[in-house]
Amino acid sequence: MSRSARIGLLLATIVGLGVAVGTVGTVGLQQVLRAMASIGWIGMASFTLWSVGVLALLGMAWLAVAPGQPVERLGWFVWARTTREAATDILPFSQLGGLVVGARTLAAFGVPQPVIYASMIADMTTEMAAQLIFTLCGVGMLLLVLSAAPVQQGIVPLALGGLGAMVALMLLFVFAQKPMLRLAGSLGARMLPGSVAAMAAVRAELDAIYRAPRRVIAAFVFNLAAWLASAAGAWIALRFMGSTMPLWAVLTIEALIFTLRSVAFAIPGAVGVQEAAYVLIGPLFGLPPAHALALSLLKRARDVIIAVPALLAWQVGEARRVVS
Repeated sequence: MSRSARIGLLLATIVGLGVAVGTVGTVGLQQVLRAMASIGWIGMASFTLWSVGVLALLGMAWLAVAPGQPVERLGWFVWARTTREAATDILPFSQLGGLVVGARTLAAFGVPQPVIYASMIADMTTEMAAQLIFTLCGVGMLLLVLSAAPVQQGIVPLALGGLGAMVALMLLFVFAQKPMLRLAGSLGARMLPGSVAAMAAVRAELDAIYRAPRRVIAAFVFNLAAWLASAAGAWIALRFMGSTMPLWAVLTIEALIFTLRSVAFAIPGAVGVQEAAYVLIGPLFGLPPAHALALSLLKRARDVIIAVPALLAWQVGEARRVVS
């Protein structure tokens, strides 16, 4: 990463933290802390375990588009997706670093690199497609809820803007896959020996994946189930906090939050964006600002609970491979 990119990342993080702190101050620190405490240890444990189940679904989606990888290797892909999400959630280099960690995790098990990178591209494509469907449902429900509310003038454009950005990102990702691989191969040929052959192998594996539509559809279904299950996890947390919000309302809120997080991918962990979005969107569906912000912070606490042990285990494995 270049020096300018690191500076930009640092500035984005500082601004995000400032927004998050300001949001907490606006809502009231004591109210937020009381709402967080209301989940209890059993509730937090249930919320965390549910999230581990979501990671299993994501691992299934990745395995579905990995050519030549038997079902018996599902644990490898679940673990690789866990380390990938852990790095994305808590390390200061956003999405790219998570992808690298996930790829290295699979490579350590002996999965060929062309299979890793081709399946990762296909998995990300189906994941984005599933999120688009989820987002469309969320925006549709938002429009129904706010059809007669004056506040819709401020919220709906934000949601539609996020939806538009999601569509643009997905189209760019889908249609630029092979051209970008060809470009990377051409550039690599001038700098690294063997890079053209490596890129050609990735393209060949990617072609093989897309010639098996059933596997692609399976990955899409698993990813859609993961989006829904992740949103349902927020509903579970709110139930332990004493909220009686219906499931459909929480699913709608989460669909919109996930969309805004994806659009704000340049900010590590979407810090600040997530907190402000919860406080802005939650009350529209009857979720008090303190509970909305508490949910956001509990999700970050859950990410740390899962990610820190995962990354420590991954680092131990990396150290052992270096020594051996």
